[in-house]
Amino acid sequence: MSSSMFTKAIVRRPARSLIKGISAHPELGLPDYALAQRQHDAYIAALERCGLTVEVLPALEAYPDSCFVEDVAVCTRNFALITRPGAASRAGETAGMRDILSKHYKIIEGIEAPGTLEGGDVMMVANSFYIGLSSRTNAEGAAQFIRLLDRHGLNGHTVAMPATLHLKTGMSYMEDGILLVDRAFSEHEEFNGFSWIDIAPDESYAANCLRINDYVIVPVGYPKALAAIQARGLKTITVDMSEYRKIDGGLSCLSLRF
Repeated sequence: MSSSMFTKAIVRRPARSLIKGISAHPELGLPDYALAQRQHDAYIAALERCGLTVEVLPALEAYPDSCFVEDVAVCTRNFALITRPGAASRAGETAGMRDILSKHYKIIEGIEAPGTLEGGDVMMVANSFYIGLSSRTNAEGAAQFIRLLDRHGLNGHTVAMPATLHLKTGMSYMEDGILLVDRAFSEHEEFNGFSWIDIAPDESYAANCLRINDYVIVPVGYPKALAAIQARGLKTITVDMSEYRKIDGGLSCLSLRF
């Protein structure tokens, strides 16, 4: 059993406009909307299999990347945070999130300008949060978040990043001291205290997996990563993420879990 028990998740349906989503990998082609919808259905089913009650928000056609709801909020044990996305095209995605989260949290904080912070750069390890400094999360945004964590009895640490989109693009905490790590992060001494599962360069996309209660959700098509996770005695569910990978999205990006 993992040390962090989750009971709820929030997801947002993909918009038809997702073909205009931000992408660092145009060679993968444009996402197929109908297939992306089916994959989203399977993702929701996987969350439910992990024991979560899933709230499904409607698509936001004005925001092609809005299905990546993890980036606009961070859900801690003690408070929720409305972030301030570093990508200008995503700034409006935070609208309405305070009302949505107020159904679940008494305390809701926010990141203020000039700080930027996206949830994909935040990795929770019990009461500690690792915050990647990236093109989307700046030092001011991280500092604001750390002050809020301190105020609410938690703690945070910044992580200098190799060239990658988000911190959780390159690593994922599997609970019980286990960390999936892309080799690009192998020099980071702050993670030496974890038991690593090494993700090979040709499977780097699989560094973003999702531990929820008794299961690890793993993207389809990465057999070495899947075998290594299962070798630790962890139960797995595989989900096809092909269409979200085309717009730089991973498993964790598609939900808020708390």
